[in-house]
Amino acid sequence: MSTEFNGRIEVQVVPHYLEDQSAPDENRFAFAYTVDIVNRGERGARLIDRHWVIVDGAGSTREVRGEGVVGEQPHLAPGQRFRYTSWVVIETPVGSMQGSYGMHDESGTRFEAPIPPFTLAVPGFLN
Repeated sequence: MSTEFNGRIEVQVVPHYLEDQSAPDENRFAFAYTVDIVNRGERGARLIDRHWVIVDGAGSTREVRGEGVVGEQPHLAPGQRFRYTSWVVIETPVGSMQGSYGMHDESGTRFEAPIPPFTLAVPGFLN
C-alpha cells in the first residue's frame, strides 16, 4: 500500500494481481488496484481529471489522461472518502504506476493531488 498526503488530499493505493485475467505466455499481466481518496482539508474538493504514468519491467512507459475516475467526478467534503477499483494490463510480471488527480476546491482553485508510486508484481516474482 502506498500513501501520499499533500495537506488536503490523501491517496492510498492497494494493487492485486488478476491471475484469471492474465496470460503470461502472451505477455499479458493484469492487475486491479483499489484507490482510497480522503479529503483531509478544510474545504470540499472535486476530482476533475486523472494522469497515470505506467511503467512495465522492460522500461516501457505509457501515460493515461482522462476525465474523472470510473466515469465519475466525485466531490469530497472535508473528511469524506471516495473508493474505487480499476485495472491495468502490462506486458511484464512487474511494473509500477504513479500519477496525480487534478482537483478543484470550493473556491475554484485547481490543485494536483499526487498519487504515490506503487508496484505491480505477480505474487512471488520479487521474492
